[in-house]
Amino acid sequence: MNANTNANADDSGPSISPSAVSLGLLAAWTVHDLEEVATMARWSRTRVPALRERHPGVPDRVWRSLEAVGGREFATAVAVMGLVVAAASADGYRTGGRSAFYQASLNGFGLHGLVHVAQAVATRGYTPGVVTSPLLVVPFTLWARGRLRRAGVLRPTRARDIVSGLALAGAATAVSHAVARRIHRAASAP
Repeated sequence: MNANTNANADDSGPSISPSAVSLGLLAAWTVHDLEEVATMARWSRTRVPALRERHPGVPDRVWRSLEAVGGREFATAVAVMGLVVAAASADGYRTGGRSAFYQASLNGFGLHGLVHVAQAVATRGYTPGVVTSPLLVVPFTLWARGRLRRAGVLRPTRARDIVSGLALAGAATAVSHAVARRIHRAASAP
């Protein structure tokens, strides 16, 4: 490299591997959600009745909504969410990890992994996604945030960023399920 190339590289901060950090989000999400797709239908059939009995204070509509989501509808919701994660990963790749959308998605991914662990603790048993959450979701998120931090592109994390990350994950999940429900209702309409 010549001196001008080095000077330009130094101006933009340390280099990161955009593909490992940004596209790694899509890869980690895919492995995690394959666990959910593989286990959700059976878990709903076998665990929801026991949970309903153990937690009578939970509104019945919550239990009905868990039981109503079939395997195909759930897989469709996962596919819709995959589009959101793919868009975030692509934006992260395009911007070298600087994208606010990518970083919020990364934060939401990691935080949702903690939610899976909390759900397993609350239900005193396996919940879909809990195996890959501590083994992949949380470690990947911490690793990627560390790489972004070392590269000088990680946005400062404030309490509102944590809320935003969880809100983004929750909203994307709700929209994904709503879209999947509409697709399957339209497909089953006469």
